[in-house]
Amino acid sequence: MKFQRTALAGVFRVKAEPHLDARGGFARLHCPEEFAAAGIPFAPAQTSLSCNPHPGTLRGLHYQAAPHAETKLVRVTRGRVFDVAVDLRPDSPTHRRWIGEELSADNLLALFIPEGVAHGFLTLEAHTDVLYQIAPAYTAGHAAGVRWDDPAFGIDWPMAPALLSPQDAAYPDYDA
Repeated sequence: MKFQRTALAGVFRVKAEPHLDARGGFARLHCPEEFAAAGIPFAPAQTSLSCNPHPGTLRGLHYQAAPHAETKLVRVTRGRVFDVAVDLRPDSPTHRRWIGEELSADNLLALFIPEGVAHGFLTLEAHTDVLYQIAPAYTAGHAAGVRWDDPAFGIDWPMAPALLSPQDAAYPDYDA
C-alpha cells in the first residue's frame, strides 16, 4: 500500500498495489502494521457496505459526535463516487476545509478519514457499492452531520444530487 497525505490534516489517500498475473489480481486493502508504519494507527472494529443503485445518490455529510467519534477507511468495491471529507476539528490547521477524491472499483484508491472529519459521497454511476472499515464500533445515538451544500464549506460537487435522504437534507449549517 502507498499512503499519501492530502490537503486536510490527518486525511490520507491509500492506494492498494495489486499483484497481477495470468489469473488476475490480488491486493491487500488493509494491514495494521503497514498503517502503523505510515504513522496511522488503525485497527477497524466494524466493516460496513453501502449499496447505491442510482447515480447521483448523495450520502452525507456524516460523523459521530464525541466521545464516540469514528475513524474510517472508505473505498469503492463497485462503481464510482466523488468522496468528500470536511475538517470539523476547531483546533485543526485545516478547519472548515474540504477535499474531494474520485474513488472507484478500478482505481483501488481509499480515503482514510480521522475523527472529527465529516464524510460524504455522491455516486457517479448506477450500482455503486462503498465499503467502510470503522474504528471504534458504531455507537447508536451519536450520529451527526452537516448539510452537503453548506456555504461554510463551498464544496464543488461534480453534479447536483438526484437522491438525498430527508435526514441528510435537514442537517443544519455548520456553526463553529
